[in-house]
This record gives sequence, C-alpha cells and structure tokens, in this order.
Amino acid sequence: MNFPIYVIGHVNPDTDSIASAIGYAWLIKERDGLNVIPARSGAINPQTLWILRYLDIEPPHLLNDASPKFESVARRFDTTTPDKPLREAWAIASRTGGIAPVINPDGTPFGLVTGQSLFKLMSEYVGPNLEASDLKVNEILKLPSREASNKNVQKFKASTRIKDLLKKVLREEEDAFWVVDDEGKYLGIVRQRDILNPPRIKLILVDHNESQQAIASFEEAELLEILDHHKLGNPPTNRPIRFTVEPVGSTSTLVSEQISYAGLSAPPPIAALLMAGIISDTLNLISPTTTKRDSEAIKRLERWAFSGGSKLSGETADSLAEKVLSAGTGLSARRPKEIVTGDLKQYISGDIKFAVSQAEVSSLYELDEHIIKLKKALSDLRESKGFDFTVLMVTDVVKGSSRLLIDNQPAILEDLPFEPYPDGTFLAEGMVSRKKQLIPVIMSLLEV
Repeated sequence: MNFPIYVIGHVNPDTDSIASAIGYAWLIKERDGLNVIPARSGAINPQTLWILRYLDIEPPHLLNDASPKFESVARRFDTTTPDKPLREAWAIASRTGGIAPVINPDGTPFGLVTGQSLFKLMSEYVGPNLEASDLKVNEILKLPSREASNKNVQKFKASTRIKDLLKKVLREEEDAFWVVDDEGKYLGIVRQRDILNPPRIKLILVDHNESQQAIASFEEAELLEILDHHKLGNPPTNRPIRFTVEPVGSTSTLVSEQISYAGLSAPPPIAALLMAGIISDTLNLISPTTTKRDSEAIKRLERWAFSGGSKLSGETADSLAEKVLSAGTGLSARRPKEIVTGDLKQYISGDIKFAVSQAEVSSLYELDEHIIKLKKALSDLRESKGFDFTVLMVTDVVKGSSRLLIDNQPAILEDLPFEPYPDGTFLAEGMVSRKKQLIPVIMSLLEV
C-alpha cells in the first residue's frame, strides 16, 4: 500500500503553519515524486481562510489525530451480491485467502462468505452420506451467495482509532470484520492479525518541533522530518531524521529557500501563499524576528507570484501585505474563546506552566469593549488546562505595539516593565513578537 506522507503544522494553525505545509508538500511532490498531502491539526483562522479563498487554494486535509485508524488496515477485496451464485463467491475467496464480501446493491455489507460458512452450508446439503457428493457440491455452488453468508460480522468505521477497539476485536471469535465509511458502506475487510501492528502515519512537521504543539497521538506516528524556525523542544526519535531549524522569521521563508535550492519556482498561488506566511509571521518584516533571509524570500516570491501571465500580476508584496494583515485583525468577529485559543503557545518554567495567546487588531482601542469577556475566557482557559496563569497579547499591526491581559498574575510578574492601565491591562510599547520580545521578559522574571 502506498500510504501518504502528511506535512502538518502545529495545533491551532496560523497562516505560516498552513502556508508552509502546503508549500512544502508541493515541493516534495515536484522534487521527489512522493505521495504527499498537506494537513492541518485544527480550525483555520479568519486570516488564513481569507488568503486561501483569495488565492483559490484548497485548505489542507484536517488530521486531528495521528493514531492508526481502521482505514489504514482495510483490504479492499472484490465483492459479489446476495443473489449471485455461490460459485462467484467461491472464486473470490480463492483469491483472498478464504473471504468473499457479499454487498447489498446500495453498497452496504450483507455478509461474508468464508471457509467456515461454506463448510456449514455444505454440511447441511451433503449430510453424513458422501455418495453423489460431487453432484451436490455442484448444485450448492449454484445457490445464491446469501445462503452461505455470515451476517453476524462486526462493522468498524474507517475513521475509528484501532487502539480504542483493540481489546474488543481481539475478544471476537470471528477473524474478519467489515470496515465501512460514515454512511455504513463497504470500504474493505480487516483481519485480527492486521490490527496488531498497523502501519504508522508518516509525518513531516513544519513550523513546530515540540510534541506539546503537535497533533494528538503524535508519539504513535512515524516522524520523517522537521522544518521549523522556533526554539528546540523536539521529541526523541528511534532513527535519524532530517532536522532543519533556522533562525528566520517564518517557516515559509525556509520553504521558499528549499524550492529555490531544488532549481524550481513555485506557481503563483503557492508563491503568494508563502509570501502571506512570511508577512503574517513578521508583520510585513517589522517584527524583531525578521531577518535578511525573510526579506530576500519576499523578493524571490514576488518574482514567482506576480510574474506576467499570473492572475495576480499587478499585485505587489506591499499590496498583498495590506490585505493579509487587515484580514487577520479584529476581535468582534470572533468569540472570546476562539480569540484566546486561536493562536496559543504553552510554556514551562520550572514548576510553572503558562500559556500566551496572541490576537491582532488594527487599533488597540478595539480591545476596550471586549476586556471583561476576554478576561473570563482567559480564566476559563487556565482552569480547564491547568495553567498557573494565562496571557493574551493583543497586537496593533499598524502601530506596532501591544496590550496584555493576564489572568491569575503571579506576584513575581508585578515587575513587568510595561505601563499598567486602570482596566488591569498593560501597554507594551513597540512589542509585536511573542517569541522574541514578550516570552524572554516573562521567563527572565520567572527564573530569578
């Protein structure tokens, strides 16, 4: 079976996470000819959704869990119908190791013809007297397949995790089971032995390398590669992998470089998407995380995206940036829970576990009418996830400053070097980067 490789970003994906997954999957297909699928682990935020629609790009495949599912072990055997002669089922069973699926006209399972069910039927017809048994066997094979079908066979949905039903399957006396889709239609057959060592999902991680930010059940997958621009926190692997972590402002920058190294140029929509990933992560190259390589990547992607003949011709990096950043701003269009969980990163310092979320606005004044509800959402997040404290960083992408909301603020953070407001928020002038500016300040206080 040619199982796909999934290129996937972190949970609660941002634009760079989605863009780098799509861009890197495209590169691997073009360069290596592999079966690669871009994926995501979570909902697409408003900014990214707007970009995908603007560029007419399909959203990545939703993959919420890396644990092997029944679809990965299902075998698609030839089938027959209940009214077809048993001889046809016999022929199928001879090719499949003793199993012939009998399917209703609507595609749902009717029953399985197996060696055991055939023996039972023949015993009834032939009986203890073996004289003229050849004639009787020939007559039996003319009977409809329904006569020898075992209809008491368990059905498992293709999307169900194997580990959730493993004990149940191993307790069954039968050896073969149906695998069906969400509508109950036949997809394949699975045997007990198939589920004991199912193939692991193959993953390439982009825009993250820490297991706590990875897809659920990540430890059950086969990790092939990591491409990232964040601090190290990578999980152990049982064999060497390709591991690329570079100090740039965006993983999309690294993808664009890899495309160039391969001697390729991305098609205009992919190039524009990667440009949007860089623009979003670096706030159009003004974030402290921005490097010379990010600026060079923007110029490279401009040539690919806006070349003559492209439907994007006439655009510029700046005009695209204006659209991208405005598409991602605003608090009114989202529920408070979505705002505090949409772009969330978890951190640990000693025994202290905390989370920092970030939301973008076009004016910090927009925060005022939402403070009470956002504080409640931060508190709910802290209690539900067991954090010691939670922070929301609301960033003005136009003026390049932020305001902070902190729930359950520890006493040690009273020394934060930011201007306190009467409403309990803090003004962080010139701060736009959670990674480069805010987290180092918080960590320096916690580690004293």
